[in-house]
Amino acid sequence: MTTDKTSKLVEIKNLDLTFNQGRSNAVHALENISFDIYEGEVFGLVGESGSGKTTLGRTILKLYQASGGQILFDGQDVTKLKGRALSDFRKDSQMIFQDPHASLNSRMKVEDIIAEGIDIHHLAKSKADRDAQVLHLLDLVGLNKDHASRYPHEFSGGQRQRIGIARALAVDPKFIIADEPISALDVSVQAQVVNLMKDLQKKHSLTYLFIAHDLSMVKYISDRIGVMHWGKLLEIGPADAVYNHPLHPYTKSLLSAIPVPDPEAERQRQAITYNPSRESDGQERSMVEVGDGHFVLATPVEAEEYRKDQK
Repeated sequence: MTTDKTSKLVEIKNLDLTFNQGRSNAVHALENISFDIYEGEVFGLVGESGSGKTTLGRTILKLYQASGGQILFDGQDVTKLKGRALSDFRKDSQMIFQDPHASLNSRMKVEDIIAEGIDIHHLAKSKADRDAQVLHLLDLVGLNKDHASRYPHEFSGGQRQRIGIARALAVDPKFIIADEPISALDVSVQAQVVNLMKDLQKKHSLTYLFIAHDLSMVKYISDRIGVMHWGKLLEIGPADAVYNHPLHPYTKSLLSAIPVPDPEAERQRQAITYNPSRESDGQERSMVEVGDGHFVLATPVEAEEYRKDQK
């Protein structure tokens, strides 16, 4: 994976999101989140269900309106985009959804599903050009031209996700948010889809935000990993560092829950229980760099402990 560490494509600064703000049933979904995604990078985002991963992805794409903070894409503040500028952003940023069945219109043929973005952004010169682009995209994701005239229900889960990937690629985006793109698929198909995404990333110089709860799969595809819990980012670092030398107790807890393929080692594996009370103890915490590119949400005292932990 080629990552241009000098060029930030996405910059998230102190991002907040509160649903039903100002009401008694207000929900703080995202709290003071800051991180960057560099051009050509795969940034993995992990955390258990309800941690805010999908909400963050949708907020970045302006499907949800942020309550505070900034989202910069190619230097432009996404939260303030309107009209043509917003349309251009929508073209440059696409999403692959978690459920490949629910995210495809069952009444539309595959060719029309894939070409929807092409039509909206007027990217085809003629009907023949549109058809040629669709067939090229089908070939790109490992499907054949006969599939163009079929409907989503005629495909397996893995094939439907390939259609979703083709649809995302149709408008030639720079940035793709993959929202748990393999969690609804059989284990036998998951590796195929992830390998396809890696292939496409290299061929098209794509930048990914890869959202998942499977840390081992995220390590396989990602350059860096961010760990979320209760709407906060707790740890960010290079994939190997986060996976092999986790610092935050929550990250350690997540990693301890990963099954081991060796029966003997699996019997000896001990899951670590995370105590979340430290997140609501009233102490001020900020993201602190405790190693080379390795950041943890911590107080100054905790940061020193993490630094010792690394040595």
